[in-house]
Amino acid sequence: MIEERARVVAVEGDYAWIEARPGACGGCAARTACGTAGLQRWLQRRRRQVRALNRAGARPGDEVLVGLAEGALVRGSLWVYLVPLAGLIGGGVLASLLLGPGDSPAAVGALAGLAGTGLWSRARLRRLHGDPRFQPVVLRRL
Repeated sequence: MIEERARVVAVEGDYAWIEARPGACGGCAARTACGTAGLQRWLQRRRRQVRALNRAGARPGDEVLVGLAEGALVRGSLWVYLVPLAGLIGGGVLASLLLGPGDSPAAVGALAGLAGTGLWSRARLRRLHGDPRFQPVVLRRL
């Protein structure tokens, strides 16, 4: 289970809207040269709220520990990154085989493969959106 500290912003039924706190990267000695710390600084400017199952009965303003199953993160990453990449490469190769060699058929096939698998991944992830196995969970109040 991947865990992160967060603050509850609002509660709606069985769910809590949470806002993540800055991670440990800010305290690292290499933070000025680290790409992860730079990305974190950019993301902190745009605070995002995430809906999590509120199994701990947290209320707005509570500091909480939120968890996400590692399998859910890996599966989501595969659907978001690997499947469209496979479509990009597969579409380009397939178009080259069917339409003959050349850059134009390969480029069109690659874009078609990327678009098709991107839409398929998006539809698949929307179906998983309501599945509790793939949602963050408020583990406990801190």
